[in-house]
Amino acid sequence: MKLKLISGIFLLMSFAWVSPAQLTMKKREGGILIVDGKENVLMYQTAPKSKDGRFSRSNYIHPLYGLNGQILTEDFPADHLHHRGVFWAWHQVWIGDKQIGDPWELVDFEQDVVELEFMKGASESVEIRTEVDWKSRQWRLDGRIVPYLKEHAKITVHSSTGTYRKIDFEISLLALVDDLKIGGSNDAKGYSGFSVRMKLPDDVKFSGKNGEVIPEVTAVKSDGFVNVSGTIGQFKGKGGIVIVDNPGNPGYPQSWILRDKNSMQNAVYPGNKLVPLSTTEPLVLKYSLLVYTGKMSSNKIEKIIQREY
Repeated sequence: MKLKLISGIFLLMSFAWVSPAQLTMKKREGGILIVDGKENVLMYQTAPKSKDGRFSRSNYIHPLYGLNGQILTEDFPADHLHHRGVFWAWHQVWIGDKQIGDPWELVDFEQDVVELEFMKGASESVEIRTEVDWKSRQWRLDGRIVPYLKEHAKITVHSSTGTYRKIDFEISLLALVDDLKIGGSNDAKGYSGFSVRMKLPDDVKFSGKNGEVIPEVTAVKSDGFVNVSGTIGQFKGKGGIVIVDNPGNPGYPQSWILRDKNSMQNAVYPGNKLVPLSTTEPLVLKYSLLVYTGKMSSNKIEKIIQREY
């Protein structure tokens, strides 16, 4: 099935499309919901959403659901109202010598989801493919606000194995103007890139290839993935989310900013420096989430990564 978003209106076919794995799409106010059988998987937000007219955002995942149906992510958390589920954003956007916005904190930043496709993928999966324009009131041509960046993204949702589900993200950024640069927060932390605002359990733990990872104020080194685990959801069962940095990403393995309360988990790229974006060759970033129940050892995570990559 192919959907197109034109002037804020979904053009939908009148019948449900079902993959062999029973992954389906349902229209919801503001976006689309992916369902696996009877279980909700995730919602992709297409329409702008705000809180009292502030912090308007679109083009992100929330809710993300666990395998037992619990909601794993947060949107508009009181401590950081600009955080939003699973998102990718940068603090700095410059054209030439002018900073035109802060997509991370949703200042002078707007995203228009201009096209969306939903289709069957390979190996019992489905794909959401999007085309998104980035805009700012600080960037105009002939007095009109026009896009300065074209984003294409592919979100691939795989069927549950019973103990975990894999979700892949491929984000492609192409400049529409010359001398466009993006970067993270202009401080030692360098917040930037792919992020997950997760409901953090009281007993949250972070681990990697070599065991426990201790969060620091600034970014910590990684071996390509971080496992965020603990007691999850209303049923108080063990589970978590593994965030995987694709080996083909620039700067691999990217560092992580980790927080054990009141914040997001962030694969840092490019950090506090600025990187130029091309008008001919897009910057491509790839990440995966392993949403699981029970426990997931580093050995199992590595086997999954080796099999997939």
